[in-house]
Amino acid sequence: MRTAIRYRRLMVGLAAALVAAALLAVAVGAVWVSPLTTLRLVAWKLGAIERPDDVARSAEVIVFQLRLPRVILAGVVGAALAASGTVFQGLFRNALADPAIIGVSSGAALGALAVPLAAFVGATATALVVYRLARVGPAVHVATLLLAGIAIAAVISSLMSLVMSYSGEEIRDIYAWLLGGLVAEGWRSIAIVVPVVVVGVAGATLVAHELNLVALGEERAAQLGVEVDRLKRRAIAIGALLAAAAVSVAGVIGFVGLMTPHLLRLVIGADHRRLLPASLLGGATLLILADLMARTVIAPSELPVGVVTALLGGPFFLFLLRREGRNAGARA
Repeated sequence: MRTAIRYRRLMVGLAAALVAAALLAVAVGAVWVSPLTTLRLVAWKLGAIERPDDVARSAEVIVFQLRLPRVILAGVVGAALAASGTVFQGLFRNALADPAIIGVSSGAALGALAVPLAAFVGATATALVVYRLARVGPAVHVATLLLAGIAIAAVISSLMSLVMSYSGEEIRDIYAWLLGGLVAEGWRSIAIVVPVVVVGVAGATLVAHELNLVALGEERAAQLGVEVDRLKRRAIAIGALLAAAAVSVAGVIGFVGLMTPHLLRLVIGADHRRLLPASLLGGATLLILADLMARTVIAPSELPVGVVTALLGGPFFLFLLRREGRNAGARA
């Protein structure tokens, strides 16, 4: 009972943090738009109230054409990356399995350079190759997983560099996109990516219980009725779909899928049926705040949001890597 109450409180807190982060991100910029103004404008658009007469047209344009689409896109992309990280960490039984670190995001980016829909193919193929390389017997070793991801990402990066060398005047746009950014085509990008993320999250929800059983070991999971090979294919496809959806509209943004599920796992445990919804809220909040930092730290210029998440996630990744090394040494 206490666990359930604590989980509900955490979810309420995460939801409140997400709303607060979104209102703050819409408010801050060259022109301040108060959160109350944003709420009144949104209520008007939803038909709940008449249009506020004391709100300037310029504020309406800023909210609905510039800031709100970007904030919503940041939330959707952050949720997708966090969900992808949750699935991969559960499948690989490894806290270091982030879509960017294991090369899945790079594979999606390579596919998206050709056709956005090819991002899923690139992400899935990369995830399968990394998994095959990292698996030794029944286990996926940390060092092998990281080395395989780094090696595959390096090969993909060289291929992307080759593509960029023949891109002519488009090279700057491609480079900026690869660094991660949320300056896509506003509501159009949201309309494209949201259905894909919804499908991916639904799939992740369906395999959440089986991921809990796989945490006990593949042999034990099979004894409990899990079709392990089928689960692997489904989980890799789901994680790749979520990562590809994020990459197709925002480029390569790392560490959101690493930090969010890992930190929340420390609070609520490893039950993926609870971890997944919490990660969705946490990932959305994290990327909204990271994007806010990206566009305000050196205003009027702007940092790629992927740079901000790397500055936050890099030290966290090194901490986890060191802790995994100490744990391995203790087990030895």
